[in-house]
Formats: sequence, structure tokens, C-alpha cells
Amino acid sequence: MIKRNFILSFFIFLITVTNIQTSKAVEYKAHGILDIRASSTDSLTKGYVAAGQGKFGSNDGQNLSIAQAGLELSAKWDNGFSVHGVLNGYFQGSGDDNDSALGLTEAYIKYKGLPNASGYRMQVKGGVFYPEISLENNAFAWASKDTLNSSTLNTWIGEEIRVLGSEFKVTRLGRLNDDDFDLSFSATAFTSNDPAGALLSWHGWTMSSRQTLWREAREFPWFPARNDGQDLAGQADKSKPFIELDDDIGFHIRTQWSLAHRGEFSVGFYDNKATPYKVIDGQYGWHTRFYHLGTIWHLSKNLSLTAQYLSGDTLMQSPYKKDVVNNDFASGFVSLSYKWQDVFDNKKHKSTLRLEDFSVTDNDNTWGDNNNEDGQAITINHNYRLTKHWFLLAEVNLIDSHRPARYYTHQSVDLIEKQFQLAARYFF
Repeated sequence: MIKRNFILSFFIFLITVTNIQTSKAVEYKAHGILDIRASSTDSLTKGYVAAGQGKFGSNDGQNLSIAQAGLELSAKWDNGFSVHGVLNGYFQGSGDDNDSALGLTEAYIKYKGLPNASGYRMQVKGGVFYPEISLENNAFAWASKDTLNSSTLNTWIGEEIRVLGSEFKVTRLGRLNDDDFDLSFSATAFTSNDPAGALLSWHGWTMSSRQTLWREAREFPWFPARNDGQDLAGQADKSKPFIELDDDIGFHIRTQWSLAHRGEFSVGFYDNKATPYKVIDGQYGWHTRFYHLGTIWHLSKNLSLTAQYLSGDTLMQSPYKKDVVNNDFASGFVSLSYKWQDVFDNKKHKSTLRLEDFSVTDNDNTWGDNNNEDGQAITINHNYRLTKHWFLLAEVNLIDSHRPARYYTHQSVDLIEKQFQLAARYFF
């Protein structure tokens, strides 16, 4: 409890400091996204959001929805302090029985200092936020500019990885040191992410633009081990990814090298430090850790490359310290985006091709709970900028996966799922 109170006290300290500075000049901003989407999905009856074994967020069939209504609010003082809040909503219109949802996804305070005489700049952030992992969710409210569905890697980040914590970041600025590159290092201490890994293990890698709201509970697919009356007898029907169970402090570290006008490389490591045999009200601790690395590189003025890879493991045990779920997991993608300005004589058209590979390796012997998985995915997207704020997008997603757990509900172990989406997006 003392460790968690340290983080909360630091968060309160930042709020207090910011309030003291309200007499300073302040700049308010509001940005957001409205994503109206029609989709046709060829998959299993239920997608993963509705506790099915389908890989997409939408159920099988046609659907019209507000796929995302996101709002970012911020206030920035001229002393380097700022406060940020992000709200997201998902509203089902037709052809889908998934619940609509509206709530908070991020809320934090940040201090970004001026560079010192040696060209180093310090930044501190505290509150609820995403660790710096995703390289593709680069638009307002953690949306992606280039695709409608995030990769399987970042769909999982949006579903299970969020922290209540404090981040310290230092950046060595190249322009102040006669170098062409910047170099940064960040370290985050956090709580409230102990069940992360449960959803990935029990529904596998998935693909959508759906983010889990802060404190939202997400339902699992059914599998026999949930009813065996033994190791999983106390497991709740839904996971609450953003809660704290053991008061231990997790951490995330990351370093990034950025070359001006060309691109960047980054590498990081996450460990939630959860106690794997801790259980409270049906929520188990999952000791989840992974490393991630990635790059964004501009191959030419029109062509850019984004690539990311994540690999790790997760462990959940019974209260008697017997392994119940012990999985290794990995996911990676390579994405190419091309601006057609030389062909169409404007900058309104952009196409993206993304290739993915993902897997889960089940290392335990729990009966009725086979988490093994292997698969590949391809995404093709075309984006047309209609006006300054309106964008029209068309996207095709295909996922080819092998997942033995589908046998439990008499569905194909080997499955090819397809989705076609049309969207009108408004950014403001």
C-alpha cells in the first residue's frame, strides 16, 4: 500500500503545483475524432468483444456504428505544465449485439521543461496513460491515421495495457549538441495493471480499433477449465485489466533514437510485477512482461515504413502456487504507406499495406484450457482526404489463424476471417 500511495501522492503533488500556477497564461485545446463506419465481417457468430472466438471486434455479418467518438481536452501553462484528459465512446448502430460504451481512457498531468545548457530536456508525467509503446496509434484519442483497425499487437495494447503511474523522461537534443539525432530515455513506475495477460491468453490475438475504458470489465470466451471446479473455480466471468491486487510497483523503460527528417528506432521493456497467485473477487494476478522494439522510417518523400515487434510471457497460478496459465506470446507487423501525390498531383490519397504474424505458446498442462495459437494477417487501406477535416477510408482485413480452443465450442480450429470496412472520419 505504501508503494501505491507514493505514486498517488506524486500525482496529487503535480495537481497541486499546477493549481498554484493558474495565474500564469494558459492555452486550452480540444481535439477529437468521429469515426462513422460500415462493416461486413465474415467470421464466427461472435467477435471477441462479445466474448466470442472471432478475431474481429464486430460479430459476423453487416454492421453500422460509430466506431469511435474520441475527445482530447488539454490546458497548457507557459511554465511547462499541462493537464490532459481523453474520452472515448463506441456506439453500436445495427447488426451487432456488443454493448456500447463511453468513458475515460487517459487522464494525466505533464511537465515539459526547457533544455538546459547541455542540451538535455526533462519531462515528467503522472496519472492514467498509455506507456510509450505503439508506433501506429498516432492520431487524436489514440486512433490510427493510416488504418481503421490497429494491428494485433496494438489492439492488445489498447485492450489490456494502461497504467496509473509516473513517467520520467530525459531527451538529449541533437540540435544543441551539433548532432543530427535526438536520444531519449524514459522510465515509468506504475500500478493498476495486474490482470494484464488474461484476455490475450483466453481469446488470443485480435484486431479492431476498440480500446478498453478505464475500469471497464471485458468478458472472456467460454472454455471447459472455467467449469472444472478446481484451479479456476474462483475466476470471474470478466476481466478488469486496470486494477491493483498486490500493491507491488510495475515498471516500463524505453529508449529512442531519432534522426531528423528520416525516422526513429525504439526499444523498451514492460513488467507489471504482479503476484501470479494473488486473487481478489475473482480477479487473478497475471505476471506479464514483454519487450518491444520498432521503427518508423521514411524511405522516400512518398513512402514510409513502420515495423514493430513484441514478445513476452505471462503467468497465472492458483492460490497454492500451481501453474494454471503459463504462456509465451509474440506479435509483429511491417507496414508500408504510400502518398500518391506524384500520381494524382495532390496529397489527398494515401495507401497502406500491413503484414502481421502472431503466436501464443501454451506451456502449462491445465485441462480444458489450450491457449496455443499461430496466425498471420494482412490489411490493405486506402485513405482519401475529402476536406481539411473529413477523410474517407476503405479497408480490407484478412486473418488466417490456428487456435485449438475453438474446438471447445465446436468451431473450426483453422479459420480464415475477412472484414471489409468503409468509414467517414472527422478530425478536429
